[in-house]
Amino acid sequence: MYDAQWQRAAWEMRRKVIGEPTGDTTADTPPDTPSTPGTPGTPGTPGTPGTPGTGGTSHITPHGYQDYVTAMAWGVWARGGPLTIRDRSLLVLAMTAATGRISAFRTHLEAAPRAGVTDAEVDDLLFQLTAYCGAPAGHAFVSVLREVRAAREAG
Repeated sequence: MYDAQWQRAAWEMRRKVIGEPTGDTTADTPPDTPSTPGTPGTPGTPGTPGTPGTGGTSHITPHGYQDYVTAMAWGVWARGGPLTIRDRSLLVLAMTAATGRISAFRTHLEAAPRAGVTDAEVDDLLFQLTAYCGAPAGHAFVSVLREVRAAREAG
């Protein structure tokens, strides 16, 4: 179902909306990236994050996991359909906020302007979130909103 073409389209959409990979995590490694055991950054290599007992972190990502996540999450953006990238971005912001996924909300909030979402639309989304999910949910994301906007203005 998720062939190489689907994967490439998903990764291209992710880059378009989120931006270029930072290279800091396996979550930023697109498919077909060479990984040779013994190469820094490759799971199983001493000092690589996710390599137990080798100086890496205890954060382990199974092989192929990020490709799966990217195909599922970004492939649906890349498949086309009546929703625009802006529409999809607003939906993801609403869903991540409503389900308490603060890290994902922050990522998509930072990317929202690249998707064509305005600050006014995000502000209105906050009202909708608060009305339908409750004040604690809305309030939890106000601080993220402030931090993201402050960083954008500073940099």
